[in-house]
Amino acid sequence: MKDFAGKIAFITGGANGAGFGQAQLFGRAGARIVIADIRGDAVTAALDRLKDEGIEAHGIQLDLTDRAAYARAADEVEQVYGGPPQLLFNTAGVNTFGPTEASTYEDYDWVMGVNLGGVVNGMVTFVPRMIKAGQEAHIVSTASVGGFQGSPAAAIYCAAKAAVINLMESYRQSLAPYNIGVSVLCPANIRSNIGRSTDTRPEHLAKTGYVVNDDTIRSLESIYSHGMDPVELAGHVMRGIEENKLYILPYPEIKAGVEKHFQEILDAWLPMEADPEGARKRAEALQNWAQERGEMMSRRNEEAR
Repeated sequence: MKDFAGKIAFITGGANGAGFGQAQLFGRAGARIVIADIRGDAVTAALDRLKDEGIEAHGIQLDLTDRAAYARAADEVEQVYGGPPQLLFNTAGVNTFGPTEASTYEDYDWVMGVNLGGVVNGMVTFVPRMIKAGQEAHIVSTASVGGFQGSPAAAIYCAAKAAVINLMESYRQSLAPYNIGVSVLCPANIRSNIGRSTDTRPEHLAKTGYVVNDDTIRSLESIYSHGMDPVELAGHVMRGIEENKLYILPYPEIKAGVEKHFQEILDAWLPMEADPEGARKRAEALQNWAQERGEMMSRRNEEAR
């Protein structure tokens, strides 16, 4: 996708941080913006700022974990703009930091529910509508460089982001026949208010094994204040869409660490000499299965058209 003028862009977490940066940049390129955010007052403030720039925008207060509300939001987009989005940005995210071994069920349910469940809900809600519309489209889901390896202080967050990465790789392959591109954005630090994520944590999921107080929140805010500017990050996203990239990785300073981690994985691989005949047979069986699966999917795609 090269031209964004007139495109409908649905952006979760669009009232602040990376989401608002996307709203600004793509709105300036002529896209019609829909920002969805759990904080109603933030949605109102963000809309005022966008409209002051002359950007066409609509706002929806939305809890991403509420599937019925998500369906209503999708209906609202179609009522306001006449169809589903051609640009879907699954950007919203939350985090809380603490020792892995102290994690509670509620810590898991909240962080996974938003960071993975929110993406799942966005995909299941919008993808069938986008396919039915039959237009060129692109989806960008925000994961994290943390999704490439674990963390003793952000284990749940990293696990959720790893799942998002893997899920987008699958959607990328599945949606290509429909002319829908898929990218996964893997940022490091972004200038945002994610440090105050706990402000929107549901009361029924409040039980945590971590220390969360004014001091820890101020510490997080200090860290995130040095992150990449959201509009700059959105520029990398725009180029990723234009070039139809699967991975959008705009943080060269973390490349060496990721490379080292994946090299450790490659170094752990058993050599082929351990069982060459068994390895050959497994590879052949997998190749045959993949070919049969591909042919079946091709037939289904043709029938769907």
